[in-house]
Amino acid sequence: MNVEVFEAWSADDLAKIGLIRQDGAIAIDIAPDANIYHMTVGAQIAAGRQDARAMTFEGVDGSLQNWTFGEIDAQASALASELRARGYGRGDLIGLHTGMRPETAIAHMAVCKLGATAVTLSQLYGPDALAHAMNHSEARCLLSVEGAWAPLRAEAATLFPHLTDVFVSGTTGDEPDLTVILNTPAADDFTPDYTGADDPALLMYTSGSTGMPKGILHGHRVLASYRPSISLFFDLSMHDEDAVFWSPSDWAWVGGLLDMLFPAWLAGRPVVTSEARFKAAWVYDFMARHKITHTFLAPTAIKRLAETAQPRDEYDLSLRVICTGGEALAAETLAWAENNLKVVCNEFYGMTEVNHLIGNCAALYPRRPGSMGVAYPGHDVRLVDADGNDVADGEQGEIVTPNTAPTRYLGYLKNAEKDAELRLGDFMRTNDLAVRDADGYFWYKGRSDDLIKSSGFRIGPAEIEECLLAHPSVAEAGVIGKPDADRGSIVKAFIRLSVGAIGDDALIAELKTHVRERLAPYKAPREIAFVTDFEMTSSGKINRRALRASETA
Repeated sequence: MNVEVFEAWSADDLAKIGLIRQDGAIAIDIAPDANIYHMTVGAQIAAGRQDARAMTFEGVDGSLQNWTFGEIDAQASALASELRARGYGRGDLIGLHTGMRPETAIAHMAVCKLGATAVTLSQLYGPDALAHAMNHSEARCLLSVEGAWAPLRAEAATLFPHLTDVFVSGTTGDEPDLTVILNTPAADDFTPDYTGADDPALLMYTSGSTGMPKGILHGHRVLASYRPSISLFFDLSMHDEDAVFWSPSDWAWVGGLLDMLFPAWLAGRPVVTSEARFKAAWVYDFMARHKITHTFLAPTAIKRLAETAQPRDEYDLSLRVICTGGEALAAETLAWAENNLKVVCNEFYGMTEVNHLIGNCAALYPRRPGSMGVAYPGHDVRLVDADGNDVADGEQGEIVTPNTAPTRYLGYLKNAEKDAELRLGDFMRTNDLAVRDADGYFWYKGRSDDLIKSSGFRIGPAEIEECLLAHPSVAEAGVIGKPDADRGSIVKAFIRLSVGAIGDDALIAELKTHVRERLAPYKAPREIAFVTDFEMTSSGKINRRALRASETA
């Protein structure tokens, strides 16, 4: 399907979305000296667009602040200069714990200018999850904001033994104030470091089916490799003169950062951000006020918006395109988006390790409700059986792609064993099951491992089990994803109590709070059941497959 669409395109048309013809095939154009800063803000400065609006921040009090590309560039240089003066540069890891705020976007540009690597840290992380990421990465520098850092300040030395420098925006402590640094011009013009496409740019911690979250390294190639698929799932309209981008998705993860913030600046268009919590009425009002045209929303977020039957009757919306991924999009949700919200809604598929493999573009080919779409150009996507053999159309198989896939990660940090688990000969495994029809459309069928996908989040059961086991009332814990119509799956925990513990509603509430505060709110079990014993596997582990089967029996 994708080959048929693009075969007739001229070289100039292909180049507009980052594609080339190579050895007779359509391929993704990735410059050997790729750098995320030079592809985004740097490109806008080079094009003379330093006075164009780059970002708007709406405070929770309704106040507005705007930045031009020139101002972003100057503040990034100021921060990069300060970091370089303190000895940070190529290869160093800089933790970004600044949330959905301008400091995060500016800091990413500063880190890219340094040739360093940004460790993306969600403010949803509790102290245990944050400490794991910082200590595993051995990052010596952290950028934060007072509201997020204040609860950690007293125990920081214990939580983060590798930490040398902390910069805090709006600090009430002894740390250097990040806001002051950003607004103090660099003494000299900052000369950026030049990177290669495979030099590390981002370290993202994401959950797997076993153990604690894994650190996934991406090189600067990642944005160039995403460019064609970004162009397609934004329906070839991201360069529209009036395009304005926004997403509620956290900038610590792929959806908010690589599917929204960086693409907006790749296109030279403004992004709007806010720390406000997601509520449908607020979202509609926000999008109307800021004339948002393009957004990334997880299917769960779209479902929440769909509770307003006819939003166009209530709000003056400019919204034209929603791209969505992270979980399957129900056919009825797609129908509501098209018929009631009156937007193009393009679903796409991938994972943090190797993304944007499959997807839709309504401007080029018809979508089929319930389908993930077709293989995006430049990607070889196959379905295989347990032995790695291709399966026929109409048969279920695991989605795999070559180890040389253009959107591939650089590897897991300090975890070659986990890298090896993803290898199936010359291919990368996804552990996602699908069926492909005769026209090349893929239909998602579920996971082949224990990873939980809930509301667009990837949640590893092992880390929740470990957290629950730290509670004195818990002797054993097993965690699974329970199918849910709204969220795709919800986290359900099964608990065998310690001697003397009482399994009542009070303990259920206490355990949920325990996980919410130590890990993250989205990882807290929505359901907890008490059991007297667990079925075990031959290796002595709790049999999660049996737990899942008990939910469908």
